[in-house]
Amino acid sequence: MGTQTERPALALSTGRRRFLAAGAATLALPRIGHAQGSAWPSRPIRMIVPFATGGGTDVTMRLLAPKLAEVLGQPVVVENRPGAGSTVGTDFVAKATPDGTTFVLATLSSTGIAATLYPNLPYDPVRDLTAVAPTVFIPTSLAVTTRGWNVRSLNEFVAALKARPNGYSYSSSGIGTTGHIASANFLRHVGAQAEHVPYRGAGESFNALISGQTQFTHDIPSLLKPHHEAGSARVLFVNQAERSSLLPGVPTAAEVGLPDYKAYSWYGIFGPKDLPAPIVERMAQAVEQTLADQGIAARLDAMGTPPMRGWTPERFGRYVAEEVETWAPLVRASGARVE
Repeated sequence: MGTQTERPALALSTGRRRFLAAGAATLALPRIGHAQGSAWPSRPIRMIVPFATGGGTDVTMRLLAPKLAEVLGQPVVVENRPGAGSTVGTDFVAKATPDGTTFVLATLSSTGIAATLYPNLPYDPVRDLTAVAPTVFIPTSLAVTTRGWNVRSLNEFVAALKARPNGYSYSSSGIGTTGHIASANFLRHVGAQAEHVPYRGAGESFNALISGQTQFTHDIPSLLKPHHEAGSARVLFVNQAERSSLLPGVPTAAEVGLPDYKAYSWYGIFGPKDLPAPIVERMAQAVEQTLADQGIAARLDAMGTPPMRGWTPERFGRYVAEEVETWAPLVRASGARVE
């Protein structure tokens, strides 16, 4: 998404390959002494998903929760708290009691993007949340509607946009979400204009797309695949270094002439500020063990969202801080702002 500052932890140009490579050199997480860790968890754990049901975060957390509960020995209850581009649910956890009973599956939009998008954001993504562990890397794709629109290539798409400035619109799952910022920066990248129409989740956004109410969107390849195969939408390119195994016939951004355009996201587990280190470390270990499960890893790969394994809480915390700095100029350049 625009030209990125070169950063060792991000390595956007290699996308999925670099994140998977991180797992090959897995960093050993510190072990917790029996006396420190045995008391937690002693109660069920509430995992907040700050988006509506049916979206990528919801699907991912509900896949991970049973195994996570098995590893921790306590139920992991998934609770959806959508609103304000995922900041409502994230803020709820930022202000929760740091007793290890409440966590959030936050995203790039909840943290790196929100820090600049919302001038009055009620939490600081770095200072008011405890980074525990990333879960999956999320490449995105651009799809156009086929309802009354026969755009078959990126060149045709850009030509149509430029022929009617602000004559078309794009949908997203909310203001400030990755899909919103990705589409806004895509338009800036190609020198075109279109109206943003935010919805309350991926389901509503896709309904608008396939009905022709909006003309394009950015989202996860796995969620776009059924619509692409059904012919109700057409994916024009994927934001990965290599072609997606989910959509092998769809070119990459570089193949269609956008080598410098990047759009991606990630999901990660956070706790409230001042979450005790033994709890952070044990939860991080549990997440690593969950992602290492062969069945779960296969499902995540099939969804086109590779596991981000081998991260310590400290490394993840540094990465989140870097993401805030990386996305600040991109959010400002997009013109997006939420009061």
